Amino acid sequence: MKIVKLFLIAVFILNMCVISFADELKVKSRSAVLIDADSGRVLWGLDPENPMPMASTTKIMTCIYTIENCDLEEEVVVSKNAAQAPKVKLFLSEGERVRLKDLLYALMLRSSNDAAVAIAEHVSGTSEEFCKALTKKAALIGAKDTVFETPNGLDSGNHHSTALDMALITRYALKNDTFREIIKTPAYSFSSNKRSYSLTNADRLLTEYSGAIGVKTGYTGKAGHCFVGAAERDGMTLISVVLASGWGAQGKAAKWSDTKAILNYGFDNFHIEEVVKKGEPAGEFEILKGEKPKGEAVFGESLSLPLKEGEEPKLKINFKTLNAPAAVGDEVGICEVYSNGEVIKRIKLLSAENIEEHSFERFFNDIFNSWLNMCQ
Repeated sequence: MKIVKLFLIAVFILNMCVISFADELKVKSRSAVLIDADSGRVLWGLDPENPMPMASTTKIMTCIYTIENCDLEEEVVVSKNAAQAPKVKLFLSEGERVRLKDLLYALMLRSSNDAAVAIAEHVSGTSEEFCKALTKKAALIGAKDTVFETPNGLDSGNHHSTALDMALITRYALKNDTFREIIKTPAYSFSSNKRSYSLTNADRLLTEYSGAIGVKTGYTGKAGHCFVGAAERDGMTLISVVLASGWGAQGKAAKWSDTKAILNYGFDNFHIEEVVKKGEPAGEFEILKGEKPKGEAVFGESLSLPLKEGEEPKLKINFKTLNAPAAVGDEVGICEVYSNGEVIKRIKLLSAENIEEHSFERFFNDIFNSWLNMCQ
């Protein structure tokens, strides 16, 4: 009997171990993250806030900043400095004139370092000033530990980011239609005043993964192989980032296998569910000196989240006490959405009605009208 019990216990422990290892996502990258593009929710991470060099994934920021701050039909004159940028490059020549839009395609499809410098100098005068602007913009997007020192991602003293910061920057960039169009283009041709160029997209994810959107490869001797990828399936867009997946042929292969494994984990384990709907009733808030003591509140926005099976987010409503008058659309509180004890979203609560102030004159008129009604 004891032997049977020991056997059953052993089987139970073995099964638990199998479940544990099956549920654990293992990758070769030193730092990685998976986020939902719509909500920004982090779905999985491996040391995602560790500052590391990010190689040519830098060009994501270079591209979106340029799109937002320039007319892409502008002509760029290539400087000697840009022409001397190291490989990988287009081999632009000094004095060559190229449309800015064409340089962005070279930047993102072929990771051209000379295109990156030419863009930076055109936009900000120098690469140094351009990188200062990129660092400032990244912070505004929500990056907490990102410093740009080169526009192309080549190794430089303090040039670094984190997997999470790069995911947030990519989430921001993917909201731009021009950025999306560039990164998903399989091939592109253009001409300068000196020669013609034909480019093919180096992003293997586009042809090897269903629903792939892009985004950008990267490699330097310091950073190792890196990749930021995004894909969309069943209404859910996921962004994965892998930094330092390795060096050499094994590291190059790992960045693709890691990315696919991470995206698969997201699509296999999460589904999109509507948590709250804009305009739906959220409860009542108190009003001081109003014609009525309470007003109706509604959710100020809709929220859909990627959730695991059985995961039920909790809503915590915090109303303010308002002094009348209150108007439709006034913020009257905050709804915090929790999952596993963590706040994953804050939603404004808005007044659903106009509440007038209960003035002395109105109070007197109400009493007088009541008296008149009684006398009739």
